[in-house]
Amino acid sequence: MTRTDPLDVPRPDARVHFGVFFQGVNHWTVWSDPASGSQIDPANFRKVAQTAERGLFDAFFLGEGLRLREVDGRIHELDVAGRPDAVTQLAALAAVTDRIGLVSTSNTTFNEPADLARRLSGLDLLSAGRAGWNVVTTDNAWTGANFRRGGYLDHADRYRRAEEFLTVARALWDGWADGAVSGAADAPHWSAPDAVRRVRHRGPQFDVDLAPTLPRSPQGHPVIFQAGDSGEGRDFAARNADVIFSAHGNDFDDALAFAEDVRRRLGAAGRPVDDLRILPGTEIIIGATEAEALEKKHWIRLQQVTPATALGVAGLLWGLDLSDRDADGPLPKEDPVVTENDGSFGARRVADPRVVVAEWREKAEANGWSLRETVIRLGPQRGHVGTPAGLADRFAHWVRHGAVDGFNVTPYLIPDGLDDIVNLLVPELQERGVYPAGYAGTTLREHLGLREPLTRRATDA
Repeated sequence: MTRTDPLDVPRPDARVHFGVFFQGVNHWTVWSDPASGSQIDPANFRKVAQTAERGLFDAFFLGEGLRLREVDGRIHELDVAGRPDAVTQLAALAAVTDRIGLVSTSNTTFNEPADLARRLSGLDLLSAGRAGWNVVTTDNAWTGANFRRGGYLDHADRYRRAEEFLTVARALWDGWADGAVSGAADAPHWSAPDAVRRVRHRGPQFDVDLAPTLPRSPQGHPVIFQAGDSGEGRDFAARNADVIFSAHGNDFDDALAFAEDVRRRLGAAGRPVDDLRILPGTEIIIGATEAEALEKKHWIRLQQVTPATALGVAGLLWGLDLSDRDADGPLPKEDPVVTENDGSFGARRVADPRVVVAEWREKAEANGWSLRETVIRLGPQRGHVGTPAGLADRFAHWVRHGAVDGFNVTPYLIPDGLDDIVNLLVPELQERGVYPAGYAGTTLREHLGLREPLTRRATDA
């Protein structure tokens, strides 16, 4: 529901939280612009992270790319996502930043908890409590073929594995008692007796028997993020996560409905309904006037959806090679080729392209759109466009009315795509009292205003 009463403000003290998602090359990142920098140059990772920290962003996120995206066995040149290992890159960024959180998107389907939990714990210690883990699963056979198990798991099995994975990881993070390491030079031992607890776990997915090698960081555990939008994904987040990403960040009513659904699930899981931060992914385009912002958006969309990109996107929908067609001409006359998605595609095809193609044809004919215009107008609609003041008013309304806790921002340009947000939007948000003037503490958990890790609450009670 839309709240219109200006006095009906459920969360008058709410604050906007920002994260930045460095996602690598894809058609939403304008890699072809002369101002665009390398997507693998360490200097550009550093520039984005330091700009975000200057703007008091809570976190810097890296996605995971275990294999280049493919379509029908060929590298999908318009959506290449090659990047350094996330934990390695974030460890390097820990040395050149002081406060911003560092979040790795790491897959539970193709990792093992004894290894990944240790690496994340290492990042958490190196950064003095700034690590986070975006817990993701995958059904990609095109990735699984390179791993010993091969193939992919059914949807429900992926979440069962993820939950068991997280259970083992948390046991490892809790394996050291507080104050385990002696703080005195004249102590008889380096650690207190029984300070390290051996973890023994035997379950459907994992068999672990080891003594954890690292103590906890100042924040206890890495902060847990989750991005699944299915019912299983939302329930998993309600049981396990500290932060949930979503695709519900463009329309207020849609975002509010998502938030209220997640809070209901939190209550059903026995957690406080304010225990989870909700950060939809978004793009932010800023202009001095509304007209300038819209003009800038049009320019950006043309840069993002080039003729080659439009033909590539349409080719996935039709199931045909359209690379020799005219992107500024009409939609293909052929019917789409309907094939079952066997999980072998890095770039996905829709379940029934005939329905989408029929809608595209109807609207393109009614409006006189070319194929490229159709892709731009009917493809994924994303982001917020406006002036700094207008966007600040909008975001203040969204957080104060409980639709979101902030946004995970995807810059359309690397490395300078955050400059307008930090220089123009953040001061407007601060003026309205919905954005901090400084970091709340030193750890990512403190930045986000989170409680203790879930397992720590149980043991400390």
